[in-house]
Amino acid sequence: MRLSDLNPGETGVITKILGHGAFRKRVMEMGFVKGREVTMILNAPLQDPIKFRLMDYEVSLRKSEAHLIEIISYDEWERHLEHELHIDVENGEENNHPVPHDKIINIALVGNPNCGKTSLFNIVSGAHEHVGNYAGVTVGAKSGTMKYKGYQFNVVDLPGTYSLSAYSPEELYVMRYLREETPDVIVNVVVASNLERNLYLTSELIDMNRSMVIALNMYDELEKNKSTLEYKQLGKMLGVPIVPTKAYTGWGIDNLLDTIIEVYELRNPDTRHIHIKLRTEIEDGVRQLVDSFKIDSTLSPKFSPRYLAIKMLEKDPEVERILKDYPNYHEWERIRNRANEKIERELGDDANAIIAAEKYGFIQGALAETLQNGKTETENSTKIIDTFVTNKLFGFPIFLLIMWLMFWATFQIGSYPMEWIEMFVGWLSGKLGESMADGPLKDLILDGIIGGVGGVIVFLPNILILYAFISFMEDSGYMARVAFIMDKLMHKMGLHGKSFIPLVMGFGCNVPAIMSTRIIESQSSRLITILINPFVSCSARIPIYVLLSGAFFPKYGAWIFTGLYILGVVVAVVTAKILRKFWFKRDETPFVMELPPYRIPTAKATVRNMWSKAKQYLQKMGGIILIASIFIWALSYFPHFNPEDIPQQYISEAISEMPPETVANHDSDELRELVVNEYQQSNSILGHIGKFVEPVMQPMDFGWKTCCSLLAGCAAKEVVVSTLGVLYVGDDDTELLADRLTKTSEITGHAPFNAASALAFMVFVLLYFPCIATVTAIVKETGSWKYGAFVILYNTMIAWILSFVVYRIAILFT
Repeated sequence: MRLSDLNPGETGVITKILGHGAFRKRVMEMGFVKGREVTMILNAPLQDPIKFRLMDYEVSLRKSEAHLIEIISYDEWERHLEHELHIDVENGEENNHPVPHDKIINIALVGNPNCGKTSLFNIVSGAHEHVGNYAGVTVGAKSGTMKYKGYQFNVVDLPGTYSLSAYSPEELYVMRYLREETPDVIVNVVVASNLERNLYLTSELIDMNRSMVIALNMYDELEKNKSTLEYKQLGKMLGVPIVPTKAYTGWGIDNLLDTIIEVYELRNPDTRHIHIKLRTEIEDGVRQLVDSFKIDSTLSPKFSPRYLAIKMLEKDPEVERILKDYPNYHEWERIRNRANEKIERELGDDANAIIAAEKYGFIQGALAETLQNGKTETENSTKIIDTFVTNKLFGFPIFLLIMWLMFWATFQIGSYPMEWIEMFVGWLSGKLGESMADGPLKDLILDGIIGGVGGVIVFLPNILILYAFISFMEDSGYMARVAFIMDKLMHKMGLHGKSFIPLVMGFGCNVPAIMSTRIIESQSSRLITILINPFVSCSARIPIYVLLSGAFFPKYGAWIFTGLYILGVVVAVVTAKILRKFWFKRDETPFVMELPPYRIPTAKATVRNMWSKAKQYLQKMGGIILIASIFIWALSYFPHFNPEDIPQQYISEAISEMPPETVANHDSDELRELVVNEYQQSNSILGHIGKFVEPVMQPMDFGWKTCCSLLAGCAAKEVVVSTLGVLYVGDDDTELLADRLTKTSEITGHAPFNAASALAFMVFVLLYFPCIATVTAIVKETGSWKYGAFVILYNTMIAWILSFVVYRIAILFT
């Protein structure tokens, strides 16, 4: 509850002062402190400002200022005091009583990419977010909570950003969050071995005049290089306490949390507000803008006037957007333009360049007094590895070898645990089949649920192996090198070098890959990358590849995998060229990307990431795939026909059309059962849907059941396999399904697939419209449903054309 929410005559007790800097200090000096009673007297005639009674005197605050003061009712305060007297602490851990409102600390983690923010977030909040050693892993804010020494920490992990300028989605997101949410304490995470670059963001946070703590992360790298940093002295120079940490082990975290509490309670001796001194010409412009800002009483206390002034001199688009709504904007713009003209005339450069140079000069001076560099073993090892992996002769072969090894391991090594899971699912299905009476419920559980979900869950090991490889490339720092060596090639394709990272991430899942395109500064390159990403084969398609390549190409599984993935990339490249030439303008955005030092991924981080993916996959099994499997079963089961419902003439004609071998090897009851099952499926709701689509897919020899599986894939691509299982065998046994897909039908005399149609089917699945989640992500990230519609129509058209071509070529060799 905020002070501005009180009605006339109501009383509240102050629990927290939000805002920052001069506003926060001023209201606290006037008595607005925790535990103080405040009574709302009345509103001004125009409803703003508001008169309050505090300590037997009256004071007025604007509604926007009162909104920055949190309160609770007097009764809640009484209960809070009583609660504080009965807090139990057992074995050093807090009990589960609700945390008093004034002991809730809202924390924002802010830092450069690759600084260890997410590792710190995982340690503090107990979450399991993936950690990657390249820019753009965190593409949105993630929140978590923890209790510590009677306090509740609400922690938000913000995207990695190099500055608070509105030039990328991450920077804009962080800037808006810090402005609108006003966290109690900002934890600025910096890399101990790369302070000069990391502290530039710190200098901008200092300009914002917020309560802050610096987490000096990866402190072991500084020690390993035998460098020494007088971090306490550096903290005093910056006016911000500095705490060394090793987030991946948890070392220093308790000290960091203690320091956060001290800063929050305004009792840390190192905390003070400083101004980073800029050139006189810059300071003159800043001072004039600050003085003008202070005259305008409507300017929100959420903003630091100095920060706004510096950003306005830099012509930051987000700050310009904010200030344009104020009546004095044109006056501020006039002051800014006059100051910038003076700066360029006297200093020979624009304000952006001068301010950046001054801040880096301040950082260099501070580090010169506090840092003694030692040996750089990490840099030496990074240079040695880069000599090979970024070499023009070895770089591409090494990358292709890693890709092939990833697909080989996914197919070959994954086949062993796949068989174990398959045996367990088969055993479970058999036991349930023996214990249940015949009827719709038994059919639903065995054919719909176990036959659908069980037929997909067996591919879990393959997907985990794929994610293990992707995780290793991300965590080690190799992913950034891949973007580096691919930049020139990507540029020729009409894309940005950074586009390659989302494309590689698409091998895991297209949804986070599309979200990760936020690291691309160029809007046109970002849109193109989003639109071509669904052509990159995600892990959800693996069950289809494993099933059909194992059935028709058992000796060439790894090559089939590699060929499909290469085909997807080629189609993506051609599409990018087409989009760049006919839809989007030429992109001249420079390639500026950090190449972080190589780090050995920890087993804990890799296992955590694999477990996270396994959990997501299992949740998918119990969610959308389960629902889709039941839905597909219901469509194939209804309307349900009993044997007596089928015309005798139909049965006679169907038996007469069967191959002679089928008639000779079965008695009349068995033949009748075959016809009844076929009649049920072909005359079900699903059968009618499949037959409606079948003529379009007939050139690739896809039957109506195959068409149904493709339509079901709009929910999730794994559902394609479960649908085939439900329609062809009504069982979860993928080995039985694979055998059935190659076996000649006893009714039609034709197998559901041959080698050519199986290959064409895999190509179609690779390229046709993506799942609903991916389409939703495209619409959300592009801000237009038109791009979602484009992907559905264009991808399906390309899929049909190429699968037809592949089928016609393959049929010549089979």
